[in-house]
Amino acid sequence: MFDIVRYTPDKADEWNRFVAASKNGTFLFDRRYMDYHSSRFEDHSLMVYRKHRLFALLPCNQRDGVIYSHQGLTYGGFVTNEKATAETLCSTFEAVNETFRAEGFRKVFYKPMPWIYHQLPADEDIYALFVRCHAKLVDRDVSSTVFLNHRLKFAESRMSGVRKARRSGYEIRESDELEAFWEILQNNLQEKYEAKPVHSVAEMRLLKARFPEQIRLFMCYRGQEPLGGTILYLTPQVVHTQYISASLEGKKTGALDLLFDYLLNKAGLEYPYFDFGTSAEKDSNEVLSSLIFQKQGFGGRAVCYDRYEYDL
Repeated sequence: MFDIVRYTPDKADEWNRFVAASKNGTFLFDRRYMDYHSSRFEDHSLMVYRKHRLFALLPCNQRDGVIYSHQGLTYGGFVTNEKATAETLCSTFEAVNETFRAEGFRKVFYKPMPWIYHQLPADEDIYALFVRCHAKLVDRDVSSTVFLNHRLKFAESRMSGVRKARRSGYEIRESDELEAFWEILQNNLQEKYEAKPVHSVAEMRLLKARFPEQIRLFMCYRGQEPLGGTILYLTPQVVHTQYISASLEGKKTGALDLLFDYLLNKAGLEYPYFDFGTSAEKDSNEVLSSLIFQKQGFGGRAVCYDRYEYDL
């Protein structure tokens, strides 16, 4: 029933067209995004054909005899269109797993896409993981998401920050000052977590040039001085905050509170969901209480990002 083909760069256009027309794909699966860090991962992505038509994509990489939903992406799993059903995804998993076994792989780690990113229901893969792969849930992160057509009121702590920033005459505007934002971001991550951003500023500049409508930077300013900002990833269903950071002065004076008051209540974003992303400590399922407290204060409530494991 299926023909399963390894992705190669000459198939990029066909791959990208399928992502654009899929029911659960986002620009993160476009090869122009996926391949910016191709040197870090050994790609093993698959293209699944059914009756000679492209039916599904599986963005993944291999490492030490194991297949991973692509480790360079926040979420993964099968990218499908409206023709995918629970029955056909079960059959797809069986065919793909047979291919993996024939290639000598022994285990799969699979990251289904959170449901908020679906343009049509697309949990067929989660069903197939249970009934065909006997997969087990091995990791779960909690994200904070706002339903933009059913927004909750800001907590008083957030509204206090909004009022303080307004009194200071701060302004919110879209910006191209990535380097200024990155300086704030890097200083924060180094000071608080001894960490670095996943992307370098050069990588983000490259990706923003490739996806100018989908990757946007909004900043809070005092005159011309940037006090904080956020990188937004815009997908068909979700506005996602890829990075959020403020300077010490910005934190003291409500810069981010004013920024998210603008984005959530005044910017007119015509999307169902605004996702603040996960709040887990590095290499842990425990949330950073101060970080999730802030996101919940803007009206964010829990959406889970799960990871599954199964033996081949």
